[in-house]
Amino acid sequence: MQNIMTVDVEDYFQVAALAESIKVSEWEGIPTRVVNNTQRLLDLFDQHNIKVTHFILGWVADKHPELVAEIHQRGHEVASHGYSHQLIYNQSPEVFRNETIRSKSLLEDITGSQVLGYRAASYSITRKSLWALDILGECGFTYDSSIFPIVHDRYGIPNSPKDPYYIKTAEGHQLLELPLSTESWFGQTIPIAGGGYFRLYPYWLSKFLYRRREKKQQPFIFYLHPWEVDAEQPKVDVSWFSRFRHYNNLDKCESRLSNLISEFKFDTMQSYIDTLDLEKLAKNPQEFSA
Repeated sequence: MQNIMTVDVEDYFQVAALAESIKVSEWEGIPTRVVNNTQRLLDLFDQHNIKVTHFILGWVADKHPELVAEIHQRGHEVASHGYSHQLIYNQSPEVFRNETIRSKSLLEDITGSQVLGYRAASYSITRKSLWALDILGECGFTYDSSIFPIVHDRYGIPNSPKDPYYIKTAEGHQLLELPLSTESWFGQTIPIAGGGYFRLYPYWLSKFLYRRREKKQQPFIFYLHPWEVDAEQPKVDVSWFSRFRHYNNLDKCESRLSNLISEFKFDTMQSYIDTLDLEKLAKNPQEFSA
């Protein structure tokens, strides 16, 4: 079974967990580490002969267009991660629209190819920001992977569908949603899609949960960030909880990832979409209300 590997291409200082100490206005003065870290992942993917989807932040593409070109030239799918990595529900629709158009155009100019997929910063399409889905439809995106069907302090739409589905937006757009993967565990819905959860859970537990999905013929969507394989990144003074979220098990992530892609098969979002019965899904679109 082909599962889906995705990378959210952003630098360590751009994450929400460190925003309490690092302002956006300070980003330009911080040495970037995203190029080397992403290339480490690209080399690892090459070693295992897999192609993945990279959701690339527009800010990174502006600063390092050569990295976007390399990702594309190595045969990976390029998708959008927005521009400034701000929580959507803290933005106005006008700002979000301008940033979304800017990021999509930038990626398409660099690669010479259409960008069809989108993933929000910190999965911040929630019931407070459903208006963003209409803007994604207006901008020409055909699929989204921003909605986490869990309870979380920063993101999530609890009880939303756990398998791929179409969303019918308030203004009538149809957008294919590829939700981040979850599993039921002792009666609770727990996230298993990667990132901090992959670093928090012992590897044997992640592997067990992924195998369980495969037995049900349900591929899983996995994600991580380039900074998660960089245990040498600068340490930022933040609250203990933010420190735990960001730095926990960074030194183990790359070896775990190598094991993961040795034991499971992976491909891109678009390859996964090609296996879906889109006509059937389109007949029963989900309509969200705020």
